[in-house]
Amino acid sequence: MSKEKLYLYDTTLRDGQQTQGVQFSTAEKQKIATALDKLGVDYIEGGWPGANPTDSDFFNAVPDLNTATLAAFGMTKRAGRSAENDDVLAAVMNANTPAVCLVGKTHDFHVSTALGITLEENTENIRASVAHVVKSGREALFDAEHFFDGYKANAPYAIEAIKAAYDSGARWIVLCDTNGGTLPHEVREIVGKVIEAGIPGDHLGIHTHDDTGHAVANSLAAVDAGARQIQGTLNGLGERCGNANLTTIIPTLLLKEPYKSAYETGITEEALAGIRKVSRLLDDILNRVPAKQAPYVGASAFAHKAGLHASAILKDPSTYEHIEPNLVGNSRIIPMSNQAGQSNLRRRLADAGFDVDPKDPALPRLLDEIKEREALGYSYDTAQASFELLAREMLFEPRPFFDVDRYRVISERRRNAKGEVVTVSEAVVSVWIGTQKVTSFYENDQADREEDAGPVNALSNALAKDLGPYQAIIEDMELVDFKVRITNGGVEAVTRVIIDFEDSTGRRWSTVGVKQNIIDASFEALLDAVNWKLFRDGAVAV
Repeated sequence: MSKEKLYLYDTTLRDGQQTQGVQFSTAEKQKIATALDKLGVDYIEGGWPGANPTDSDFFNAVPDLNTATLAAFGMTKRAGRSAENDDVLAAVMNANTPAVCLVGKTHDFHVSTALGITLEENTENIRASVAHVVKSGREALFDAEHFFDGYKANAPYAIEAIKAAYDSGARWIVLCDTNGGTLPHEVREIVGKVIEAGIPGDHLGIHTHDDTGHAVANSLAAVDAGARQIQGTLNGLGERCGNANLTTIIPTLLLKEPYKSAYETGITEEALAGIRKVSRLLDDILNRVPAKQAPYVGASAFAHKAGLHASAILKDPSTYEHIEPNLVGNSRIIPMSNQAGQSNLRRRLADAGFDVDPKDPALPRLLDEIKEREALGYSYDTAQASFELLAREMLFEPRPFFDVDRYRVISERRRNAKGEVVTVSEAVVSVWIGTQKVTSFYENDQADREEDAGPVNALSNALAKDLGPYQAIIEDMELVDFKVRITNGGVEAVTRVIIDFEDSTGRRWSTVGVKQNIIDASFEALLDAVNWKLFRDGAVAV
């Protein structure tokens, strides 16, 4: 039985850029477009030419695409002028992309209120604009803005508007849930009505927003009803609550029935195994921490914390996993926590490369120690590196690489040579490396970024400034995330600090420190991070 083609249309570079706080540079857009093309999506919407300098620059320097079709986005012509003489439409056409996606009103309320024109004028704007695109030899797509709300308010006009686009030669009519308030059963029903009205499913697309948390479900409901194009963004990026998340939709289409057997996409098994890297690429560009609980690609997507779960996972992973993690480039994690049992502990030790006899009497002591520490505020399910160090200490008694003699850190608010008020942090750290004492000093200067000018950063840099024979190993360490939480209140408040580090290989690890003093807690986590790096990279204690 042959599969039916299902098309994937990515709008990360346009609709994703509507996310609050997101603004891609031209180079970043090029990098994302290249990753999307390699992933295998059918269409990449590059932006709105003429709307802002970055989008215009991108279309002037489009990277070479192997399979994806590049689309420019714009709006239908304005009333009172021809399609040929509308300067906004002209800017979109001048991008010279193979495909052009035009957005137009299909909700009568928006036509009369937002545009202030008659329904007849709006229909003519749609017809003439799409015909202009088709006449130029481009593939035309029509984004039917507010279609589902429009259909519920005035179905005959909503259908009239999209038929004007279809009859004028649009390859795709994309039904948009612009406000994100439509539910899956409504999407399924309305898409079916559109097909009954004469627009074939293989010319219908779906574009949903996640304001009720149903964007992915709505997209699949549209496919169930007959639509054959899905629009979305990487990591669900988008205005308000985001767009349909292609990072979730793509694995579902390739791995879940009935989609797996019924449809083919441009995504290969090899490309699917790289989808987590694509997701992380976007987060790295945005300089944000990846969502740990994201379906398929999140760090916690295949994490098994409860002892009962971990015990079953050791026997057969399918007991608590709906797919193999490696299919989407992810991996299984058995974290340590106060809910952990012997199964979690043995599996986590094995994952860390520890060869431990299951009958070793140190194992129950280690488990008890972990639970006692978590009662004090430690969190080993989010700080795997600190867990490994604790396990080494209790099971193998490793020789320390260095001992801290003392440290000091201060922050001072003062005026610089230009008379500007600045805050400068400086730190001193003294350590013993064998019989040699090394003292290092670091001060945040004005070249540092504001987020790098704090006391913890100064401590981190002072500690890593000179560790003698270990310096070459730790030089590529970079502090990438810092989280603080007060675990209880009052005068006995305890501070928990979790720090994420990354090195030049892309390896990332987390450590935890718990003290009443935030600086002490931070330094404890910093020490764990350095020691874990040394252990993992094979350093030999002096």
